[in-house]
Amino acid sequence: MDVAKRAPSKAELAEAVKRDYRTVALVLQGGGALGAYQAGVYQGLDEAGIRPHWVAGISIGALNAAIIAGNPPEHRVERLREFWQTICRPPLLPLWPTIPLDPGAWELPWQNGLSGWAALRALTEGQPGFFTPRPFPLLPWRASPTTASWYDTSPLKGTLERLVDFDRINHKTSMRVSVGAVNIRTGNFVYFDNTEGTLRAEHFIASGSLPPGFPATEIDGEFYWDGGMVSNTPLYKVLLDSTCRDSLIFQVDLWSARGDVPRDLAEVTSRAKDIQYSSRTRLITEYMSMRQRQQRMLQELMALVPENQRQQPAYRQAEIYAGGALVNLFHLIYRNKPYEGHYKDYEFSLGSMHQHWDSGMDDVQCTLAEPQWFERPSAEHPFVTHDIHCED
Repeated sequence: MDVAKRAPSKAELAEAVKRDYRTVALVLQGGGALGAYQAGVYQGLDEAGIRPHWVAGISIGALNAAIIAGNPPEHRVERLREFWQTICRPPLLPLWPTIPLDPGAWELPWQNGLSGWAALRALTEGQPGFFTPRPFPLLPWRASPTTASWYDTSPLKGTLERLVDFDRINHKTSMRVSVGAVNIRTGNFVYFDNTEGTLRAEHFIASGSLPPGFPATEIDGEFYWDGGMVSNTPLYKVLLDSTCRDSLIFQVDLWSARGDVPRDLAEVTSRAKDIQYSSRTRLITEYMSMRQRQQRMLQELMALVPENQRQQPAYRQAEIYAGGALVNLFHLIYRNKPYEGHYKDYEFSLGSMHQHWDSGMDDVQCTLAEPQWFERPSAEHPFVTHDIHCED
């Protein structure tokens, strides 16, 4: 009689991940207030004993990366929660009570109205510990690269310095950290990486300096804007890095490339954001899958070369290009809530934050329910992707 194979426990799955993968990477997209979803994903992975060796982020993903890498493992979830509770507190003026956006407690029009009101408050009052409105931003005598914006992000620097241990981030034994930004002078995309230099709060803030809302961030005489202006995901960086071998990658996106055709201007704005900030993930995964197939073909051709010819320069060069990495990529994508509008990325209410966080945890649980997905890819299929679409 056949005996059903027992599903591995979380501890057994975590041990298998440690055994089968040299690198576990967490890749965090930009998306403002939606970034609480990434915090929920991290908590779900942490509770399963799966902890990344490398965290890479853009914009709000870079801020989450700072919290994760800048704290000891046992305090990361706690610090993530403190960060999100800090920046999602009601703004300064008590114009409206804080009401949880619980789908079971309010009809959809009420939820939509409360969500829109929270976004309006963020625009007019800012968010504590994150950004504040800049008085008279259009006055010409105030003009400078670090003041040319609607908001002042000085509070964010204080929040990061309170919650993040930058000595830990920059220690030689720490997890790897990469955050992307755009050099305003050259227009080039750059990565700040703790394996290449010392990271400070400014590097993470630069990654989220989205104009015209937020000002440019100056680092060593150069000025930077949000990395999402060029690429809203650091996935390409992780996949192409020469040290990334036999990797398990969790790509956590906050914008869905797929969606309904918009019917009004508000839906047009929302859908345009989704497409603008999500499309590169699909492009990158398709390109890398093709690249892995080509590498596999090159390896098979190289096997036909006689041993006495393998010292030739052409063969040695082919060895470099052939590589040998096996990549297992999980693509977790935030799903829009029915009440959300085009302002979802700057709607910082506590109610929405908790829903985003819970959605991230739910998607990880859905992923862990399929332990076979974590199996190491084969040489015949070296690049495997899993798009996670869990039912609500």
